[in-house]
Amino acid sequence: MRVGLFVTCLIDLMRPEIGFSVIKLIEGAGFEVVVPPAQTCCGQPAYNSGDRRLARELAEKTLREFEQFDYVVVPSGSCGGMIRVHYGDLFGDDPELMNRFGRLRGKVFELTDFLVNVAKVQLQPGEFAGQVTTYHDSCSGLRELGVKAQPRELLAQVGVAVTEMKGCEHCCGFGGTFAVKYGDISTAIVDEKCANIAETGAGTVVLGDLGCMLNIEGRLRRKGDSTTRVLHIAQVLAGDV
Repeated sequence: MRVGLFVTCLIDLMRPEIGFSVIKLIEGAGFEVVVPPAQTCCGQPAYNSGDRRLARELAEKTLREFEQFDYVVVPSGSCGGMIRVHYGDLFGDDPELMNRFGRLRGKVFELTDFLVNVAKVQLQPGEFAGQVTTYHDSCSGLRELGVKAQPRELLAQVGVAVTEMKGCEHCCGFGGTFAVKYGDISTAIVDEKCANIAETGAGTVVLGDLGCMLNIEGRLRRKGDSTTRVLHIAQVLAGDV
């Protein structure tokens, strides 16, 4: 079966190695992976900023490029949530688009949800096995897509011990344009997240959304923490760390 990989803007532009880890995982589960070369943004920044016209254009573009596949996998809770949850709002006045979106919606999965509930993978322990980590639940993945147990199940499969941090479900302060509009509030939120990570004594924080990853890693480094690793879960599961 063919999987369309929605790479996401941040992975494409800032950490493309995560995309290659995602491909390795999906192909390892027995699926053909296709990356539509013309894909761009899912429309979330425009949508969150109130530019519904641009968000609608990007949503229609994404629909055209991905509706052909058996599944669509997104290694980001925020982009996955935008597609599965909010496209319906953008297409609500167009019955044809709503019908096409209805057929697409059930095929769209966040990466760990796909690996657990569709591919039903059984991964083998790798070099990261036994290392103590903590896990940050991204807001969109958790609250819009129900991603909570899936990443922890996969980490257990590869032998990674998760030490839960206080407030693991709390926002990291990124929130896309929120971090730009409300910098002081964003900084206070991520400072609390960094403190909670440090309290666990874990040497690595793992997560499933690159926006959160960049925000947490950036703040840790600015606060003088040069040793705590911040990794996308695809990198850990694929053994690319």
